[in-house]
Amino acid sequence: MLIDAHQHFWRVGRNGFAWPTPDLAAIHRDFGPADLEAIGARLGLAGSVLVQSQADDRDTDWLLELAAAEPLVLGVVGWADLGAPGAPARIAELARRPKLRGLRPMLQNLDDDAWIVRPSLDPALDAMVAHGLSLDALVLTRHLPHLLTLARRRPDLAIVIDHGAKPPIATGEQAEAWTLGVDALAALPQVFCKLSGLLTEASPSQAPDALAPYVRRLVSAFGPDRLMWGSDWPVLDLAGDYGGWLVLAKSLSGLTDPADLAALFGGTCRRFYRI
Repeated sequence: MLIDAHQHFWRVGRNGFAWPTPDLAAIHRDFGPADLEAIGARLGLAGSVLVQSQADDRDTDWLLELAAAEPLVLGVVGWADLGAPGAPARIAELARRPKLRGLRPMLQNLDDDAWIVRPSLDPALDAMVAHGLSLDALVLTRHLPHLLTLARRRPDLAIVIDHGAKPPIATGEQAEAWTLGVDALAALPQVFCKLSGLLTEASPSQAPDALAPYVRRLVSAFGPDRLMWGSDWPVLDLAGDYGGWLVLAKSLSGLTDPADLAALFGGTCRRFYRI
């Protein structure tokens, strides 16, 4: 049962839209349920987790409205301003929406790499735990030490690292720091990871095999019981296509046991997001 752990919808010019910018012509258009349904019909997609792409309450509200009417969307990861005084109340409000499963503060876009460990966020994180919501961590290598601090401080908070923490595939810079950071986080049982977004971290001139050492490391560190496949569609369209990434991920994972493959491509996502 194929489940996509990470995909997006957006409407250009609506709901606080700020990205993708017009220079990214391949994805600078509206994407919605009909587009995903077309892909799902071809590839046997059983469902997906819809993840926010805009740091705006209007976007999250819109995604939840779409998800309520779309059977293919099994869960939603929204956005909330975790540092706002009203964050706990907003989180409680969102948690009443049946398909909300987590929140993503888009850490890679913030000026302070250590933002997530600010004590002022504790009320929001407490509210997330109280309502059974997980944290999607959109991070780069430089954020991993701070995410580790948070994870050690908050073993009660379920965390999933988006896009394998965006490894330095194109440049190779900080590859050792990425490896050490990933391994340290993988040692904590409440931390999961997504095998997603890697094609867009490679340079256009690189062969698909350039992803291999990073995929193997993620599989080794987390295992199929804490690693989940995601497309990162439609961002994926900047570097590949949905079906091609699915085939490549299966090949590069090195997994052959049917139970392991079932976990990586659906089971782990269902368990982590409680769907």
